[in-house]
Amino acid sequence: MPPKPKRYQHQRSLHFITFSCYQRMKLLDSVPARETFERELELVRRWYGFYINGYVVMPEHVHLLISEPERGELSVVIQMLKQITSHELKTPDQRRFWQVRYYGFPVWGEKKRIEKLRYIHRNPVQRGLVARPEDWEWSSFRQWAMG
Repeated sequence: MPPKPKRYQHQRSLHFITFSCYQRMKLLDSVPARETFERELELVRRWYGFYINGYVVMPEHVHLLISEPERGELSVVIQMLKQITSHELKTPDQRRFWQVRYYGFPVWGEKKRIEKLRYIHRNPVQRGLVARPEDWEWSSFRQWAMG
């Protein structure tokens, strides 16, 4: 088995993170589920002290553009976020809520940051969920648009 790639942490660096619901099921397809995820994301953000540059909650996955945490490692932050939201959202008959792994990489430079932010905000439009990014309530687009 090949070794796992190393994850490097640098103060103030951003990371583009994607994680999916178990078997890509649409477990975040309801308003209460998406609101719960947003609430728990803010709770975990405060605990670990990281900055949310952008996010979107889709029916079966999540994209985050976040800074390094002030406390703890990035992998622990994602693990905690998934654990807390799973506990809140999983039904008694569900064994799993999230896929075990997540995909993430550091975002270096302003050009790449803007590229990833646009990708995040346009994701609901590209999936046909809404006509415009501002129509999707469960993303950071409105915060960016309003200043």
